[in-house]
Amino acid sequence: MKEQKFEAVHDEPMQVGECPTWHAVESALYWVDIDGKAVHRLHPASGKYSKWPMPSEPSAIAIDADNGLIVAMRHGIAHLNTTDGTLTDLVASPFDQSTMRFNDGRVDPAGRFWIGTLFEPRHTPLADMYVFEHGKLRRAWEGGMTVSNGLGWSPDGKIMYHADTTSHRIDSYDYDVGTGIHSHARRLQTFTADKKAADYGGRPDGAAVDSEGCYWVAMFEGARILRLSPSGEIIRELPVPVKCPTAVAFGGPDLHTLFITSASHNRSDDEKAQYPLTGKVLCTRVDVAGRQEPAYKH
Repeated sequence: MKEQKFEAVHDEPMQVGECPTWHAVESALYWVDIDGKAVHRLHPASGKYSKWPMPSEPSAIAIDADNGLIVAMRHGIAHLNTTDGTLTDLVASPFDQSTMRFNDGRVDPAGRFWIGTLFEPRHTPLADMYVFEHGKLRRAWEGGMTVSNGLGWSPDGKIMYHADTTSHRIDSYDYDVGTGIHSHARRLQTFTADKKAADYGGRPDGAAVDSEGCYWVAMFEGARILRLSPSGEIIRELPVPVKCPTAVAFGGPDLHTLFITSASHNRSDDEKAQYPLTGKVLCTRVDVAGRQEPAYKH
């Protein structure tokens, strides 16, 4: 079998790299460093790199229809003008920022920006899910999860995917693109939570759906990316050269490049020695095309 090749697209390791997003109009990759409190952009063809410090932890970004970015941060949601660097607050976070922050987010096929939260004490499933649409924020569901992650939609928009990292599970839902309502939850996949178990392979983090409708998920602490069928069958396991991949995105001119963010925050020296690319943003070529992420629509 041909060896899978990976390369770092940027030399600086992230503390908690997240939410890689390919911008087709700019032919550029965006991502955030949550604990590093910054939004990053790289134009792979030219090597041009940009960085925008944020006032609080950014966790998710969405391409704006005006070719700026919508940024979800601990303190709220803002618009980043990537031409002049202007950051404009749009709506404040509707939760207690001392124990909660926004986490993973993605745009649905109709242009709504879905953003889950992370309940930092992690002892109770109190995280919520919000939807930002037409400049307003609404709560889509309350509680029942601790670390919201892995949002994605099937190519036809009829299935919504979501992971709760702390529960080591991925769920899928029926989805109505017209109304933005999800229903009929079912378990897609559950993973071993016991870190001492022989079959422990990490917990589900950020994800992306490819052009064939399969779900690619980064397995934090598992040093691997999984490709799941719409029924939840694991149809590919892709080992990666970092212990803690955090999220994936398809990009490049043909959408056959898989970008992978990773985390270095609170990782041991031994782990960093074993995985010298820890914290880097990686890329590799895959044999199936992805799909361009939709833009947020006002």
